[in-house]
Amino acid sequence: MNEAAFREVISGQRRGFAAATLRTILAAAAGPYALVVALRNEAYNRGWLRRYRVPVPVVSVGNLTAGGTGKTPVVAFVTEWFQQRGVRVGILSRGYRAHTTASNDEKLVLDRLCPNTPHVQNPDRVEGGRIACRQFACQLLILDDGFQHRRLHRDLDVVLIDATCPWGYGRLLPRGLLREPVQALRRADLILLTRVDQCQADAVDRIRETVRRAKAELPIVELAFRPWELRNTAAETLPPDQLKGRPIAAFCGIGNPEAFRKTLQACGADVRAFHSFPDHHDYSDADRNRLAAMARECHAHWLVATAKDLVKLKETALGGRPLWSLEIRPEVVAGRNILDQRLEKLATKAKCRGD
Repeated sequence: MNEAAFREVISGQRRGFAAATLRTILAAAAGPYALVVALRNEAYNRGWLRRYRVPVPVVSVGNLTAGGTGKTPVVAFVTEWFQQRGVRVGILSRGYRAHTTASNDEKLVLDRLCPNTPHVQNPDRVEGGRIACRQFACQLLILDDGFQHRRLHRDLDVVLIDATCPWGYGRLLPRGLLREPVQALRRADLILLTRVDQCQADAVDRIRETVRRAKAELPIVELAFRPWELRNTAAETLPPDQLKGRPIAAFCGIGNPEAFRKTLQACGADVRAFHSFPDHHDYSDADRNRLAAMARECHAHWLVATAKDLVKLKETALGGRPLWSLEIRPEVVAGRNILDQRLEKLATKAKCRGD
C-alpha cells in the first residue's frame, strides 16, 4: 500500500469493509504503542531514565507526527543559519535504514545541501554527539529527528508541525500518524508551523489554539516551502518557472505526497499523472519501467520528483523523458524575530566555547 492509499485509510476517506477492518486492526495495535510511549515518557520525566549531555549546545529538530513536515530542508536551513554566523555545526542523526546507502535519502540530501558539514550517523546519538565534538571540533550540533529521542540533552527543542495535516488524523501510530499525544508539546521550546501557504488562515488559527492549549507560552514561527530550482542528477539546474504550462508526470516517496502535488500545481505545471510510493522508497528497475510507462501514456514532457527521490536515482531521463527534482527552500513568513532570537542565544553560547 502506498503512502497516499494508507492516508486515505487512516483518515477515514476510504470506505468499505476492507478499509474499516484495517482501521480496526490498526486501532488495536495503537493501544500497546500508546502504553509504551506513556511509560517511557514518564520514566524520563521522573528521572528513572538518564539524560546525557555533550560538551556543546544541541538544537533538536523533530516532529510530533511520522514524517511529512519538511524536516530535511529545515535542518539544512538551521544549519546554514548558524554557519553564516561563524559557528562550526555538525548534524547528528540515527540514520534511516543506514545499512543500505540507497535508502539513506535524507543524509544524501543533507550532504548536498550542507556541503563540508560533518554528519554523524549513529543509533546511539549520545556517542554520535561525542564523536562529532571529538573528531570534527563542532561547536554546535543539530539533532535531526530528535523530539522523541530524549536520552540526549538539548538546549532548544524545535518541533515541526505540518499545517496541512497537523495532528496526524488525531490518532497515535499506527491508527494515525501521531508519534505522541499532542500534550507532548509541553516539552517543546519552539514550534515551526510549515506549509502555512497551503492552508486557509482560519485553519492556521485553529492549530495555534491547539498549541496554546498544550503550552500557552510556546512561540510559533510560520514557514512556507518555496520552489527554488529544478535539478537533475548531472547537477544541471533550471528555474522553477520552466514548469509553467508544461505537461509532466510526477512521483515521490515522501511522508506527505499531496503537499508535493500542490507545490507542482502552484508552479503552474500540468500534472497529468502522479504516483506516490512509501516514504524512503528504494526504486527498483520495475519501478523505473513503470514510471517511464506512466509518463509515456500521459504524453508528459518531463518526469518530476522530490530531492529525496532523485538522490536514489542515477538517471537523467526515464523512457527518453528528462527526469528532474523540484528543490524547495524554507521561507519564514511570520515570526522571524522569534526564530532569530532563539537561535542567536545558542550561536553566542557556541562561539563562547572558542576553538
